[in-house]
Amino acid sequence: MSISTGEQAVVEGVKKQLLVGGEWRDASGGRTIPVEDPSTGETLCEVADAQPEDALAALDAAVEAQADWSKHPPRERGEILRRAYEKIVERTDELALLMTLEMGKPLAESKGEIAYAAEFFRWFSEEAVRIEGRYAVAPNGAGRLLTMKQPVGPCLMITPWNFPMAMGTRKIGPAVAAGCTMVMKPARQTPLSMLALAGILEEAGLPEGVLNLVTSSSSGSTMSPLISDRRLRKLTFTGSTEVGRKLMEQASGNVLRLSMELGGNAPFLIFEDADLDDAVVGAMVAKMRNIGEACTAANRFHVAGPVAEQFAEKLAEKMSALKIGRGTEEGTQVGPLIDDEQRSKVDELVHDALGKGAKALVGAEKVEGSGYFYRPTVLGDVPEEADLRQEEIFGPVAPVYSFGSEEEAIAAANDTEYGLVAYVYTRDLKCALRVVEGLETGMVGLNQGIVSNASAPFGGVKHSGFGREGGHEGIEEYLETKYVAVNL
Repeated sequence: MSISTGEQAVVEGVKKQLLVGGEWRDASGGRTIPVEDPSTGETLCEVADAQPEDALAALDAAVEAQADWSKHPPRERGEILRRAYEKIVERTDELALLMTLEMGKPLAESKGEIAYAAEFFRWFSEEAVRIEGRYAVAPNGAGRLLTMKQPVGPCLMITPWNFPMAMGTRKIGPAVAAGCTMVMKPARQTPLSMLALAGILEEAGLPEGVLNLVTSSSSGSTMSPLISDRRLRKLTFTGSTEVGRKLMEQASGNVLRLSMELGGNAPFLIFEDADLDDAVVGAMVAKMRNIGEACTAANRFHVAGPVAEQFAEKLAEKMSALKIGRGTEEGTQVGPLIDDEQRSKVDELVHDALGKGAKALVGAEKVEGSGYFYRPTVLGDVPEEADLRQEEIFGPVAPVYSFGSEEEAIAAANDTEYGLVAYVYTRDLKCALRVVEGLETGMVGLNQGIVSNASAPFGGVKHSGFGREGGHEGIEEYLETKYVAVNL
C-alpha cells in the first residue's frame, strides 16, 4: 500500500534538515538517511544524516546560548513551554498521523502519545517558577547557610524510536524549565516527530541555540565527540541497557551528570483473590500498549497456580480478537513492529520457548506480506530456561508462568537484572503492601496496567538505570546545588 496524498502532505510539512543555532541546514556533504514506513517497508522521505562536525557545531551553539538562557526569566521559560503545549494539542491529528507513519502504532495510540507528550510541557511550565533554594541558621549560630539551584548546563539528549515524541518532551521540558541548553539526537528510525516538535518550539518563542537537533544514521560515531567534549555537562539517554553501559563508560571521562532510562523485564503478578476480568484488562494495557514495544511492557505474567490456566485462556481470547493492520486504517489495534530486525528477535524468542516446551495458545508467528507484523501471542507452560524469561521481548508476546506462594511470586518477579516497573493485582490490601515493598523496581502499577504520568517520577533501579523523569523530581536532574557559607 502506497502512502496517500494526505499522508504525504503531513510528511512534507516537516523540515528535514538539522537545527543548529536557530538555522535549519543540511548535513555535511549533503548526506541523508531514509525514513521507512514499517507497515509497508516503503521509504517515506529522507532526512539529514549528521556527521561528527555537525554535532560539534550543535554543541557550539548550545554552549554559546547557555549563559543568556540561564538568566532568562523563569516565568517566560514556563510560558514558552505552555505555548508549545497548546500548539501540540491543537495539532494532535497531524502529529499523530506523522507518528503512525514513521513508527507504525495505530492512530488512536499515537493520539494518546501526543497527549502524554504535551503533558510534560504543561507540567514543567508550572515547575519553572518553583526552583527554590534555602536560607538557614548554622547549627552553631555563628553564620548562615545559603543554597541555590542553578542549571547544569549544556545537555546531550538521546531518545529511542518507540515513543518518538514523549521521550523527547520529558527531557526537553525540564531542561527548558531549568535553564539548560540542549543537543537532541532522536532515533534514526523515527526522526520526524522530533523535527516537528522542534518547529513547534521555534514557533513558541524558544530562543536560537537553546534546542539544537541532530539526526544521524550513526549515533555512536556522531555523538562520541560531544560526550568527550569538556563543555558538555549532562547526558540523558533512553534506550537499551547494553547501549547505556557503553555511554556511561564514555561519559566517565568528563564525569558527566547522567540520567539513564534503560531496559525492562516487567513482571505482572496476579494473586488468587484478584478480579481476573479486571486483571485481563490491565494485562492487555500493560502488554499491548505500543504493540508491546515499551520498556514498561509486561514481559512476564506470574499467576497464582489455581487461576493461571483460566487467566491464560482469557488473555488468549482477548489477544486473538485484536485487529492487525496499518496504523492509519480504521479499527486497527495492532500495527507493525519497527523493523525486520526487531520482528526477527521477537520470533526467535518465541520459538526458543516453544522448542523448550512452551505451548502457544494463540499467535506465535509472523504475518505474511509487506510490513513487519507479528501476531499477538500468548504462551503457556513456559519453562524457566526459556530465553524470554530474562530478555526483554519488545513485542506482542505474553508468556504465562504460575506460582505457589506470595514469597515465590516476589522472588520470581525480582529474578532479573532489571528493575523498571512491576504490576500487581490483588484485592488483599495487606498482601498488596507487602508485595509492593518487596519488589525491586522503581515503579509499581497496583491494580492498574499503566504507570506513566507526567506528574510522577518515571525511572528504575538495578540495570534499568537511574534518575527520574517527570514529577517534582524531574527538574532536579537538570539542576546543580550551590552552597554558600555566610559569615555574619
